[in-house]
Amino acid sequence: MNGLPNGWIASDLNSLATSAGGSTPSKHEPSYWTNGKIPWVSPKDMKTFVITGSEDRIAEPALERLSVIPQNSILVVVRSGILSRTLPVAVTTLPVTINQDMRAFITQPGIEARYIAWQLLSNERSILDQCAKDGTTVASIEGTALSKFPLLIAPTAEQNRIVAKLEELLSDIDAGVTELKAAQKKLALYRQSLLKAAVEGSLTAEWRAKNKPAETGAQLLERILNERRARWEAKQLAKFKEQGKTPPEDWQKKYPEPVKPDASDLPELPDGWVWTSLDMLGEIASGVTKGTKREADIKVREVPYLRVANVQRGHLDLSEVKTIYATERDIAELTLQAGDILFNEGGDRDKLGRGWVWRNEVADCIHQNHVFRMRPYLPEVLPELISHHGNTFGKTWFQHAGKQTTNLASINMTMLRVFPIPLGPAEEQRELLNQLEVQVQHIDRQEQAVELALKQTAAQRQNILRAAFSGQLVPQDPNDEPASVLLERIRAERAARNPVKTSMFRRRKQPGDAS
Repeated sequence: MNGLPNGWIASDLNSLATSAGGSTPSKHEPSYWTNGKIPWVSPKDMKTFVITGSEDRIAEPALERLSVIPQNSILVVVRSGILSRTLPVAVTTLPVTINQDMRAFITQPGIEARYIAWQLLSNERSILDQCAKDGTTVASIEGTALSKFPLLIAPTAEQNRIVAKLEELLSDIDAGVTELKAAQKKLALYRQSLLKAAVEGSLTAEWRAKNKPAETGAQLLERILNERRARWEAKQLAKFKEQGKTPPEDWQKKYPEPVKPDASDLPELPDGWVWTSLDMLGEIASGVTKGTKREADIKVREVPYLRVANVQRGHLDLSEVKTIYATERDIAELTLQAGDILFNEGGDRDKLGRGWVWRNEVADCIHQNHVFRMRPYLPEVLPELISHHGNTFGKTWFQHAGKQTTNLASINMTMLRVFPIPLGPAEEQRELLNQLEVQVQHIDRQEQAVELALKQTAAQRQNILRAAFSGQLVPQDPNDEPASVLLERIRAERAARNPVKTSMFRRRKQPGDAS
């Protein structure tokens, strides 16, 4: 390889270290695990660069099936779902054993394990791209490809100088990242407490003391319920007319009364506020089902639709809006309107009930059946306030109310209808939303600044790693033994230890070779 610093040489893990794998001792054999004192490292332990222990430990009888990895060895996760985005690499400070999802590299004398480990991390993206194993259900790295991945080797003394300087600089960066992430968590907690204070009325306590709204929350609710009934009756009359029927006697008695919330464990609200249910405040609907079978003569049209991935907690991600073929009837019923409040049916527990407000970002857009929408009956019901409530109070409420299976959690229309909503006077709601938007924008700006700082530190980290392994981080010493001499000594020592194995790979004499 051209352009290497003086004394450096190109090589690979195969030439610099001995590779070792691991396994999981049988859980059905108690002697392998009882009173275990030997660290058994698996991917869940690979959270730091230095391994000082493990969550699980094995007993000595298990060593019949496992090799002990000496201290100062490199550990790499080679099979895990996270390998699509990151490569966990660490150095162990004590002898360990490993499971089958790990690979250990025991470096030869003169090769600093931390130097190699940091270089692997500096090439993280290239390794993931070049060494990934195809055709597996769980992301994995091909061990042979990893062993042959090209590395740049400095003289031993320079390796040590590089590691010392590198870890000094990265330690400062890591301290900064820790502070930034702590600030991120504080901002998230402040946002949650602010939203909670808003939807429960305490944010407008001072405004409420100085103002007397013309209408209470209870009076507003009465108007909403009257509108709800009026819309139902108008829809029923339209249906009778379409069918050419005269409305039967007492048809209004079939009106489905809204579900009331269970207020027994709900927090107390300010004067003028009232607990309601989502079913009281707006029309709730599910969406179109993918893969619906239809008769061949039924006409369909391609339209954009919202999926669970589009509906995030407190915002919409419209970077990829897919399309679906739907009937004109479905399009008419399911096309989203400005002010519709969206709720996710579920999936992972953190997706339960999360959502935001639709503001006509995409024309003629409908929604799939895993995304519910609620359309308020009156404009005095402010969609953003209900969505904020769903994303704070609702996050816990939906997790308790939702159905849980092995890997999935979900809510249904029945649960959504009974979801409790605090309703204040219309004037106070508007004041509350104004105050909330000002403070949320301030939090947004702070979070964006933290996010930018994290991206800058990540870039700075990569620049330092790049400098380290291009010979630009520490001064070179012409008196250092060249790496080529080091590697020749490693080859000679390996050959001396394994003469039979080495001879097996020697080139056989061919006809015509000199004797």
